Amino acid sequence: MQHHQRFLLPLLLLWATFAVAQSSTNVLVTDLTRIKQVGGIQVSPTNRQQVLYTLTTTEPQPDQPLEFDYRTHIYLMNQQTGETKALTRGTESARQAVWSPDGRQIAFARTVKGKSQVFVMPLDGGEAYQLTTLAYGAGSPAFSPDGKRILFSTSVSFPEVLADTLLNPGRGGPLWSQEKPGISAADALPKKDGPKPNPDGTLAEIRAYLAKDVEDKKAKVITRLNFQGESTTEPVMNFTHLYVVDVREGATPKPITRGFASYQAATWLPNGQAVLAVTDRDPAQHPDREVDNAIVAIAADGAATVTPVLSEAGKSFGAPTPSPNGLKLAYLAGNSRGVGFPNLAVADLTGTTVSNPKTVEFDRAAGNLVWANVPATRPAKGGNRSATYPAAGLALYFTASADGGIPLFRLNTSTNAIDRLTTPESGVTNFDVGGGDIVFAKTEVADPSALYVATLDAASPKKMLAPNADWLTGKTLSYPKKAVYTNSKGQAVDYWIMKPAKFVEGKTYPLVLNMHGGPTAMWGPGEPSMWHELQYLCAQGYGVVFANPRGSGGYGQAFQRANYRDWGTGPAEDVLAAATAAAREPWVDTTRQVITGGSYAGYLTAWIVGHDNRFKAAFAQRGVYDLTTFMGEGNAWALVPNYFGLPWEPGAQAILDANSPYSFVQNIKTPLLIKHGENDLRTGIIQSEMMYKSLKVLGRPVEYVRMPGATHELSRSGNVRQRIDRLLRIYEFFERFVGNTSGRVK
Repeated sequence: MQHHQRFLLPLLLLWATFAVAQSSTNVLVTDLTRIKQVGGIQVSPTNRQQVLYTLTTTEPQPDQPLEFDYRTHIYLMNQQTGETKALTRGTESARQAVWSPDGRQIAFARTVKGKSQVFVMPLDGGEAYQLTTLAYGAGSPAFSPDGKRILFSTSVSFPEVLADTLLNPGRGGPLWSQEKPGISAADALPKKDGPKPNPDGTLAEIRAYLAKDVEDKKAKVITRLNFQGESTTEPVMNFTHLYVVDVREGATPKPITRGFASYQAATWLPNGQAVLAVTDRDPAQHPDREVDNAIVAIAADGAATVTPVLSEAGKSFGAPTPSPNGLKLAYLAGNSRGVGFPNLAVADLTGTTVSNPKTVEFDRAAGNLVWANVPATRPAKGGNRSATYPAAGLALYFTASADGGIPLFRLNTSTNAIDRLTTPESGVTNFDVGGGDIVFAKTEVADPSALYVATLDAASPKKMLAPNADWLTGKTLSYPKKAVYTNSKGQAVDYWIMKPAKFVEGKTYPLVLNMHGGPTAMWGPGEPSMWHELQYLCAQGYGVVFANPRGSGGYGQAFQRANYRDWGTGPAEDVLAAATAAAREPWVDTTRQVITGGSYAGYLTAWIVGHDNRFKAAFAQRGVYDLTTFMGEGNAWALVPNYFGLPWEPGAQAILDANSPYSFVQNIKTPLLIKHGENDLRTGIIQSEMMYKSLKVLGRPVEYVRMPGATHELSRSGNVRQRIDRLLRIYEFFERFVGNTSGRVK
């Protein structure tokens, strides 16, 4: 007992210190664990007052000090009264909640014994029951229009498809080659009653022995092109298949897709007879090589009948979204290769036949498509007044990254007019439309996530839920000031400047140039992933400047393509112009400028310090530094041919070398901290090892931090303790060179 008390005392003191620190008026690094994110919004189809939503929190692990778990649970809100109640609880998250058409029950996904399964919960007081027990798992549930069945998806490995008599009735192989050199397609398939493994036996027995080594994870045999996942190599392919199950306990799921293909973004057609989904256009092409996607209709009766709806060589179609009356289909369509984003399109729909497809004139990347019927007038809440809506008729709501935020837009299908309903100063991260209202989650500088209800034109939004209000009370926040730079291409480049949170007139402060990755990402006041990092840096006494250079998303196709074969010089011009403008602010100490960025911006950090010496320190995170080796290092390797061409193509190697920061490593004299996750296969860890070793050989001031077990996602997700470590390392490293961030008197 005494030993147990000795253990608890330092732990209690640790958490007591943590709790006291949280009362600070500054945004703290540990406030990262207090941010609650609203999502999963679903308005009841029968009672507009009832709204489902999810809340994602970061919870401490009771048996592991300083470690945290992400947890998501489902809530029901009465949007009239604001009353909420938790529908799920416990240590296992619940997610992907959807209403039944009659509004009397919901379906959702929850992990059971390591596999996601579908649950159904009556809302009349009954207990939730587990609907699926599929060995492969089950997720993304969707009720059929009559409410009697649920569509769901599951992930099945290549060997599992081979052995499954329902998914592969003929027990045959795929139409495409497994690309095993010297072995025929038939011989590449495992034999049910094949020879026994014997290392000293016949060739067939030796092959069986080698296959057993693979099964026992003593070897990985890789013959596919896209074998890199996010954290480990994946020599075995997985396929997403669709099932339908009756809504009753004990019902047996029935697959509606078969074979060696994946079916994504599945949704019911309003007639309930078929499902729309996205799959590879050519089933005879290896999935790693097929870049064209088609929208297909799949019979919901289990006959596995697949009918092309939208399919064209060189094109990819996605996000099929039929209107409630089944007469319109909204979708995304674009070129399968190259730099750019798919366009929003709408077509007439008759059964599973599309006609009159039209691309909508909208030069942004639309997403989260939701149909709604908008009346000409609707009585206002609590009175007899009426609100008039110019978009009367069938309307399509959607979001798109634009100009530094994620506004909500509405397309009037009668006039093809698009209205922007919210401002770029905020970001709509999730929404639904129903019963004459929009319910949405929003990020803004004042609050990283809150839930709102508004009219169909998003006017007069009412905040219904502010899960971060308690810890935000009294916090001093820094509000970004927008400016615009015209670059050498004549393009307008948005950038923002943030003062230190506890800014004092007459003092000067260090300045951080913080840059986004992608390269097609976009930052701004309404971008949710950077809320905490930017506020934390400002709370530490730093000014921050960030920009959306050429190549960023959110500004149209031409702007996004403006860094084609130019990842370094052009984008560097844009972000350095923003830094130069920010340095003119009277409160900036120009002798204390630092720079950081991750992923593509890790690349850009290294590029800039190889060409510019203004910064006192730099922190390059999970970057790409040599574009040729990136071809083999990262699962994002297709960026190389899309932007520069393949190394063996005429002239391409010179372009790759000219755009690689590693080509200029000898010019880097700025103190540099390099960070990479040890399991990061998106950009590949050899990239950072090359840069670090070379700088050490050159005798330059460099330090290298590796995150064990970490993938590419430490700025947005991943292990919470490592996310905190990353932020603290940014601050600590910069303090070595530009310290005294409380401000210096001019």
